[in-house]
Amino acid sequence: MDFDRTYILGVGDQLEISVFNVPEYSGNQRVLADGSLNLPAIGKVPVAGLTIEAAEQAIATRYQSELRHPRITLVLLEPRPLRVTLSGEVNTPGSYTLDGSESPTIVQAIQSSGGLTQTADLRQVQIRRLTSSGSRQSLAIDLWELLQNGDASQNIALRDGDTILIPAVETVNLMESAQMASSNLMGTPSTLDIGVIGEVFRPGIYRLTGSGSQANPTVSQAIREAGGIKPSADIRSIQVRRLTRSGAPRTIDIDFWELFQSGDLTQDLVLQQGDTISIAMAESLSDAEAAQIVSTNLSPDEILVNVVGEVASPGAVRVPANTTLNQALFAAGGFTDRSRKKSVELIRLNPNGTILQQQFEVDFSQGADTQANPILWNNDVVIVDRNAAASFTDGLSLILSPLRNLLPFRFLF
Repeated sequence: MDFDRTYILGVGDQLEISVFNVPEYSGNQRVLADGSLNLPAIGKVPVAGLTIEAAEQAIATRYQSELRHPRITLVLLEPRPLRVTLSGEVNTPGSYTLDGSESPTIVQAIQSSGGLTQTADLRQVQIRRLTSSGSRQSLAIDLWELLQNGDASQNIALRDGDTILIPAVETVNLMESAQMASSNLMGTPSTLDIGVIGEVFRPGIYRLTGSGSQANPTVSQAIREAGGIKPSADIRSIQVRRLTRSGAPRTIDIDFWELFQSGDLTQDLVLQQGDTISIAMAESLSDAEAAQIVSTNLSPDEILVNVVGEVASPGAVRVPANTTLNQALFAAGGFTDRSRKKSVELIRLNPNGTILQQQFEVDFSQGADTQANPILWNNDVVIVDRNAAASFTDGLSLILSPLRNLLPFRFLF
């Protein structure tokens, strides 16, 4: 294996030493714990911290006391394991030992650390390296060029003692985030703890794992786990709050309307540990938008509504998520003969704690309409009152009932 002649020697490197025309001085040597080579006739020569070329010169200088024109050749047979440090936007920052015989690269080091986080800035990667003179050298690496254009020159070989620093992006680009997520630079954690708040049916903390071909969970998976979005959700205003390794927050804006309308899968952001998804309540929502929201797989399959009063089967009814008021009345068996058929009352507990009470004139030929035939929400209550005749009869029965056992004749009512 060919190695860079500027390779810096260290403890544990195995070398082949050739002294021209002096085979008895030649042979294989390992750099000792004190950083030296123990050579025939001249003893220990310090080489740790020297390049291969500099070590050859140092050995030749020492052999001048024994040989007239010593010519020394060093060949690195087996490099020592490399110790490198990774910090910043990797899943497990720290110090890592890499097999030096395989000429480890920056990509291998990143993979050893569990991969990049979703906030890594691939264009601003830095390698800080100690040179043979003792000074610090900083190398700028653009891993985006490697990922996007296959520029292998960015995947440089590492040296012992290298420190790799991967900063966080200021703004997360959804397109680039999706491309990063599908690369082998990203980590694949077994589980993620994700917070979901706002307009979902079951806000809370959820432990998620990837599913299908998607290694890491996405926003849509987290929303489904939280019971699905409510019809009141503003799917144009979904935010993911994410912390960088330094603790600085990043806010990522998601527009699921774009996902539903144009199939823009980049909006379905891949999540990372500790993300919090916040779904705002829509200030205004058209009937068409509300119908489309509840018909997606981000809404629950069924909701529970209560239809009480003068219907054939009063009580709780499970209906599809996009059920309208009229459809709920049909699901409860329809009106009885005692009902006030043209008017029902809808009672709804709003997310802000207020109660909505609204009267609707029923028209079974009416499609979904906010003013005439609204789409129902989970736990809505629909009240069907008695008609005037039923109310009069029930009232009269209540008044006369105690007299039935006292009077000698039977009332016909």
